[in-house]
Amino acid sequence: MISEVFITCAVTGGGVSVGSPHVPVTPEQIANSAIEATRAGAAVVHIHVRNPETGRGSRDPALFRDVVRRIRASDVNPVINLTAGMGGDIVLGGAESPLPLDPGTDMVGALERLVHVEELRPEICTLDCGSMNFATRNEYIMANTPGALRAMAARVKELGVRPELEVFDAGHLVMVRDLIEAGLIDDPPLIQLCMGIRYGAPDDPTTLMALVHRLPPRAIYSAFSVGRMQLPYVAMAPLVGANVRVGLEDNLYLSRGRLATNAELVERAVQILDRMGVRVMSPDEVREKLALRTHG
Repeated sequence: MISEVFITCAVTGGGVSVGSPHVPVTPEQIANSAIEATRAGAAVVHIHVRNPETGRGSRDPALFRDVVRRIRASDVNPVINLTAGMGGDIVLGGAESPLPLDPGTDMVGALERLVHVEELRPEICTLDCGSMNFATRNEYIMANTPGALRAMAARVKELGVRPELEVFDAGHLVMVRDLIEAGLIDDPPLIQLCMGIRYGAPDDPTTLMALVHRLPPRAIYSAFSVGRMQLPYVAMAPLVGANVRVGLEDNLYLSRGRLATNAELVERAVQILDRMGVRVMSPDEVREKLALRTHG
């Protein structure tokens, strides 16, 4: 068990979130929700953006620019963590006719997925460390090839941005080790164990411990689960040496039938950790712990 952790708030995801009026959509809503989560105790805010007209996930640099500008102009100073996961979405045409691809496909080059990161220079951006099936659509594949990941990791390192290596299953940790051995990841490696996503690692404690035991040396890591296990994972994470993530990207509820805001999820996480005797770290403490580079 570790005695201090940092909380990441995943403010809004890239998938279609339905059933809650609290999921932020516009840049103003996303920024305001990130600011409120920081005031509630989050040290890191993980940011996706959405098309304000459709509500669907977007990789438009102008939307990221608007969100980041608003957060940086506020009276709080969270560590900003931008997704680089968009642009790796393949939707096949069907089981019997996989080609041509479905119009929902959004597949671009490795460096194009980093345009907003290059412009805005957040302290952290995510790299999804493998390809996998997702349950959102039958023919959807999250595509992250070894070649693309090496190219993205090399560019992120050049930019002085810390990659958060997203691990959805055990094989993704092989990719993590390959990136480290290639000299593409600076110490300490920052890893996020993403549990409970259908067709990825299930959220049971045995699977979590199997992943923890395969982490590279000196790794600083977080662990979370999607859905109803998000808040139980707040308590479980420090028991296995992990930091904490909550937020509406992964879970809409504070309790059964009670829709949450991002700030409420962070507040509940702080309460759980406090009652366990675990101290919650500030943004500046996280910057020092992770040796982050702050850009203008």
